[in-house]
Amino acid sequence: MKLPPFELERYFAQHEFTVPHLLCVSDCESMTVGQLLDMEPGSRERFEALSLGYTEAPGGEELRAEIAGLYESVVAKDVLGHVGAQEAIFTFATACLEPGDEVVVHMPCYQSLHQVAASRGCTVVPWTAREENGWAPDPDELARLVGPQTKAVFLNSPHNPTGASLNRTGMERVAKVVSRHGCLLFSDEVYRFMEYGPDEAPRPACDLYERAVSLGVMSKSLGLAGLRVGWVACRDKSVLAAMAQIKDYTTICGSAPSEFLAALALRGREAILARLRSITAGNLEILRRFMAAQQGRLAWAEPTGGPIAFPRLASGRDAEPFCAEVLRQSGVLLLPGRLYGEAWKHHFRMGFGRSGFRNGLAALEACLDAGRIAW
Repeated sequence: MKLPPFELERYFAQHEFTVPHLLCVSDCESMTVGQLLDMEPGSRERFEALSLGYTEAPGGEELRAEIAGLYESVVAKDVLGHVGAQEAIFTFATACLEPGDEVVVHMPCYQSLHQVAASRGCTVVPWTAREENGWAPDPDELARLVGPQTKAVFLNSPHNPTGASLNRTGMERVAKVVSRHGCLLFSDEVYRFMEYGPDEAPRPACDLYERAVSLGVMSKSLGLAGLRVGWVACRDKSVLAAMAQIKDYTTICGSAPSEFLAALALRGREAILARLRSITAGNLEILRRFMAAQQGRLAWAEPTGGPIAFPRLASGRDAEPFCAEVLRQSGVLLLPGRLYGEAWKHHFRMGFGRSGFRNGLAALEACLDAGRIAW
């Protein structure tokens, strides 16, 4: 299997740690190890006494128990730990898909959600979200796309890059469509707990359908990307066993310090989430005012979950030169929509989950108001 360059990750590799203003990141504000240890009495002493030997390949028992507690119908043995979400995407596609399989993929999406399958020789059928529908994936369209030949469906909600989120009824309809055909459902839920609005949050896919794989990670909604802890939860033991066999060829097991800190954070997740929801909600309100002021030049479908949005240039121009010029003139990094595919070249991703968003947006606004960029 030969994989092409991961365009988005190459873009971040070039810019992420050198620019003054990151206005397109997909995660939330992080915290220090010390702040995390302060959340639980005795944790510092336990952390200092931690052995730095190998950990269990599926993930430590303590961590898997905490993860299982995030779901209604999952126990610890139904959880398989990974190093971040990216490894889990790779092990699933490698373990569960074969050349010639058909997969239906929610688009636009993080490149690996379709690219690993395509590189394995699978036929990728786009299930395209549309701005005019608020970017929400349409379960009725999914019903038309899925058939006896479909091996797996890939879903992401809340969605990267648009910020669209299925409500409870929408997720149940998706699960019903997939279960009717008995195919696999890989549900990227890395922004779970960051849904907002009046609708009730959806249940995880693995709680709705026994052949669903729910993907989770510490990086996004909890802002702990440096831990590099991800997981899948699934009640189909054959799927987990197949993924575990592939994982033996990748990381084998996780990091003991990371797993300790991840378990601690999950126990204290309500306090962490409350802080990050407050930051995200405040920044979203600032972004709303910015978008209103730029009406006629920028357009968007307002996000309903997560810390990201996907505006576009109202002129219909390609956003890639626009993003490059903004970076040159202001030091503000935006993410060109072309990195998700040619169909989204008029868009760019913005991320508003970090505390530095206000300053970055002010720098962007000053740059645009100066009138030196053609857009």
